[in-house]
Amino acid sequence: MAWYAYCIGEKLAFPELARHRKPIPMESVLGIRSNQVFLYPASDFAVVVSEHNPEEQLDQRAGVDHARVIADCFHQSTILPFRFGTVFPDDDALRRSIRSNHRQFLGNIDRLRGKAEMHLKVAVDDCCKDRLVRSQPTERVGKEYLSGLRETATVARERQTRARAISFQMHRLFNPMDEEITCRTTESGKMLLDIAHLIDRKSVERYQNKFATTSASMKECKMQISGPSPPYHFVQRLTRSQQNQATPVVRSAIAGRIPVTA
Repeated sequence: MAWYAYCIGEKLAFPELARHRKPIPMESVLGIRSNQVFLYPASDFAVVVSEHNPEEQLDQRAGVDHARVIADCFHQSTILPFRFGTVFPDDDALRRSIRSNHRQFLGNIDRLRGKAEMHLKVAVDDCCKDRLVRSQPTERVGKEYLSGLRETATVARERQTRARAISFQMHRLFNPMDEEITCRTTESGKMLLDIAHLIDRKSVERYQNKFATTSASMKECKMQISGPSPPYHFVQRLTRSQQNQATPVVRSAIAGRIPVTA
């Protein structure tokens, strides 16, 4: 039997598993395609799964259901979300995966215990948009071409400086435990900063209050907030770090790396 996997939680957080060695259903929780969700005991963990037919396509609705199940489990335990579409072909494959990654899973849960992710979107005017259009080197030659390239590079640096200043301000105001930041430009002439903050779950209300006062005072920014949610970004960061990748994808304002993409 194939299992569709949603997340891994701490076994102790689900008392109903204390007397069971086989998967047991989670009451009132349905997964993708309205399939019953099960708690699958494996070592120190409870793997949240549902039965899966490999021939069935996973559509956008399945993605919504995937996130909903993870959110439900987040209320009960520190969890490590699986990527959407993670399927184990049988019980042996699931158990082998847990055994081979046991130390990593334990370490990640320990680092993220009691923490939550808050998500900010901050939109500001892109003051460089008109300059960048004028500086495009298309159909230019010689000195004009080189001048256009220099202007394009200058605009990119100015955008990064602007994005870095805003992200630093957000860091100073919200004081998160950790953060992930990306920035892109939009066709409407805005720079959009996508900021994930890792905070203590006990501090959610204080964080939300700080957002209310900050968004009211920073008239030049249009801000949106979401969360608390499972720490998706920071699970990915821990996984990347443990895989010892040569070029980390982590983007940190404090480290001065904020790529700005069009």
